[in-house]
This record gives sequence, C-alpha cells and structure tokens, in this order.
Amino acid sequence: MVRENCGVVGIYSLDGSNVIPMLIDALRALQHRGQEAWGLAIPRNEPLKRLGLVSSAAPEFKKIVEKYASPAAIGHVRYSTLGRSNLENAQPLKVKDLCIAHNGTISNVEELTNLVGGCTFTPEKASDTLVAAQRLVSLMSENGKLGKALSILKTEMVGSCCFTFLSDDDSVFAARDPRGFRPLVLGFKSESNTHIVASESSALSAIGAELKRDVKPGELLKFSKDGLETEMFSEEKTHAHCSFEFTYFAHPASVMEGTNIYIARKRIGQYLAKKFPIKDADLVIPVPDSARPAALGYAQELGVPFDEGLLKDRYSKKGPLRSFIEPHQSDRIEINRWIIPITEVINGKHVVVVDDSLVRGTSSKAIIKALRRSGAKKISLVITYPPIRYPCYAGIDFPSQDELATFANDDSLSDEKIIEGVRQRIGADFLGYNDAANLAAAVGIPEESMCFTCSTGDYQTLGIKPSFKTREEMKVK
Repeated sequence: MVRENCGVVGIYSLDGSNVIPMLIDALRALQHRGQEAWGLAIPRNEPLKRLGLVSSAAPEFKKIVEKYASPAAIGHVRYSTLGRSNLENAQPLKVKDLCIAHNGTISNVEELTNLVGGCTFTPEKASDTLVAAQRLVSLMSENGKLGKALSILKTEMVGSCCFTFLSDDDSVFAARDPRGFRPLVLGFKSESNTHIVASESSALSAIGAELKRDVKPGELLKFSKDGLETEMFSEEKTHAHCSFEFTYFAHPASVMEGTNIYIARKRIGQYLAKKFPIKDADLVIPVPDSARPAALGYAQELGVPFDEGLLKDRYSKKGPLRSFIEPHQSDRIEINRWIIPITEVINGKHVVVVDDSLVRGTSSKAIIKALRRSGAKKISLVITYPPIRYPCYAGIDFPSQDELATFANDDSLSDEKIIEGVRQRIGADFLGYNDAANLAAAVGIPEESMCFTCSTGDYQTLGIKPSFKTREEMKVK
C-alpha cells in the first residue's frame, strides 16, 4: 500500500487568468517536500504526471502552460513513505469527476478499502490517496456535499492528511486534518485576484502571493467564481503539529503556525547549546543544509566560531537532493557520499557537528568517518530532534523500528545505554539528543500541541495501537 508525505497546491483565479505558470513555480518551491514525482490537474482533463524533479521538465513548460491553460488547478510533489517510485503512484489522481492530491498518511487504509464497494483495485496495488478518493466520491454521492463527506470520512480514517481537490465545475477545494499534523496555508495574489492554498508559505512567496493564515485543523476551503468559502468539517480541541517539520522537513523561509522556520531552527540551536554547553569546542559546523540555522544559533549561544566544514557537491547527479526523503538506502548513501569535508577548516580541531535528526545513522556514520580522515581532533555530535524510537504513521518515512538507530530489542536498556550504543556505532566522541520539552519551548508551541509520537511511542493523537512491522513487510520494493 502506497502512503505519502508530499507537497500540495491549489490555485483559483477569479479574473480567469491562466494559473499554470504559478502552479509550476509553487511546486518548484515545494520540491524539498518531495522529489520522486510531480503532477498537476485541471478540470475535465486527465492529470499530467511526471517522474523526477519539476525542473527536469523545464523544456516542456511552455507546452504544458499552453496545453493545460486554466484558471483553476491543483498540483502535487511526491515523497513516498511506502510504495514504488513509479508514474502510476504519482498524483493528482482522478476518480470520476474529482481530482485529488494528498499530503499525509492514512494508517487504516485496509479498513477503508473494505468500505469502498465495487472497486477493481487491490490493496497491494492501491494507494491510501486512491482509497480515500474512492470513499469520498461514494460519500458525496450519498450526502451531496464534500464537507459532509469529509466529516464522515474523518471518523472512519486514522492518520494525517492535507487534501486539495478539483471538481469538473471548476471549483478548487482544500482540507486539513482535524489534528493539524501536516501544514497547510492560505494565500492571495492581488494582481490576478487569485486564491492559493499550499503546504507551505514558501510556495506563496515564490509566486508573489501574500500569506493570509494557516488553514485551521478540520477546515475545508472552497475557491470558485463566488470567491472563498470556508466551513469546519471537524473541530478537535487537541492539535498535534508535526515537530519534525520544524527541525527538518519545512523550508527555512516558510512561516508555520505563526513561526518562521529559520528563526525557530536558530532558536532550537540556542536552546541546544544550553542543554549541551561543550566548552572546549573549537568550531561548530552544520550538516548541510537544514541544520545550518541551528548550528549558527548553537555557536552564537556558546560563543564558539561557526564555519562551513562540510559542503554538498551540487554538481553531482544526486548532490542537490535531500537524502532523508530518498526511498532507497542506496540512494541515501549516494547523496551522503557527496557531502565533502573541508580539511583546512577542521584539521586538528574539536568540532561540534550539529544535525537536524539521527534516524538510521547512515549519514552520521559516513560524515564522522570523513571528518576523522580530514584530521578532526575530536567530534561531538548534537542533534536538534529527540531520539526517534518508533515508526511514524502520520506521513514521515521511518515506518519500521528495526531500521532506527535507537531501536533496541531489550526493554531493560536505559536511555543512556541506548544513546551510548548509537554513539559507538557512528564513531562520535560525544552524542547529545534534544528533548521534546526543549524543542517545543524553542519553537514556541506548547508541547501538548505538537506530535512527538516517533519519540514517545504515544499514538493517542492518532487513535491507534499499531502492530509494528519490518521494512520488508511494509515497503513494496
């Protein structure tokens, strides 16, 4: 079963302007959320889908803009948490007269499949997005309106979701899950009288649109010739904003839940320096690229020089890509192989390396080994995110315990012993992880309003008690 954490966009021009150029630019600005495939949809047409980066299709842009000219459109960039990286699994998808793009993961998709009668697909070949779309179309046929259908679906569905929809009557819709796991923002571009909804405000900035606000958890938006309409299909008192968005996933220029991501990451680094004040450090360096603001904040708080001791080779085939969201281990290794140390900066020094997270340990081990070869006297590694010990069922790709660096098949081991085991395996002289309270305080959101399930193992916000499976059991190769 294919599951996604991706980026979505929906655009509607009240002036009737062709929104496809804006849609393409918005998707390019969300490329950090998915680099496997992308697509767009306009009313009364089959969706356009392409493998790879949006920019790879640059020679086709003029033709696409002309062929798919429309005042209403939705788009998607794909990062799969489960499933093959093929064109069949790319989005948007179309079911009858409804196109749909999805950011998130539906954990009980097999149960939902049983509610969709008369389908020709099987769970092994379907996606959670397709199942949700089929169920929504069925509910809409029974209840008439999308809002009512979503209010029913949310009681049947377990997981996270931000949806954009497109109907053949030229209306664009967007919905955010009631807990607010995944981000979604609303914007407006006055020059073309255009409403935009997107996963992040970086997409709005890319097209010169103004950020109006976050879409509320449980809110449904509709863009049409009548303008913007909004309704609440669910009102949950408890929210669970993904904490991993703030340390890694989101673009540093984005504003999320009222907080600028760059400033939040820099503040996380400052808080981390208070937690781990490594006084004998000579230098603080980031693991490129998402850890850079935190490393700067750490260095400034501690009064230690900051420098670029590691650089990505952006001229290699995979150098510009993000290793974490690559679906295969071999590709993650290939990306990390092109993170190159600068010997003249680090030779003979005690280096504090700041990284956004330590999931599998693949990157950390390779980077520390490279720093040793380049003459680092001592290497301390501090991580902005707490230890990841449990699978995520809300849209981030660490679905099995056995692949996690902190996984220990021994309940008697203390946290200290587990972390010490990780330190030894990756080869660092010191390893320090952030904690949930410290991270939440730095971000400025109450800890109880953020999701730390992957660290705590508390799945109450999702309403499930998962049965953990291995990567081989969950990932379709």
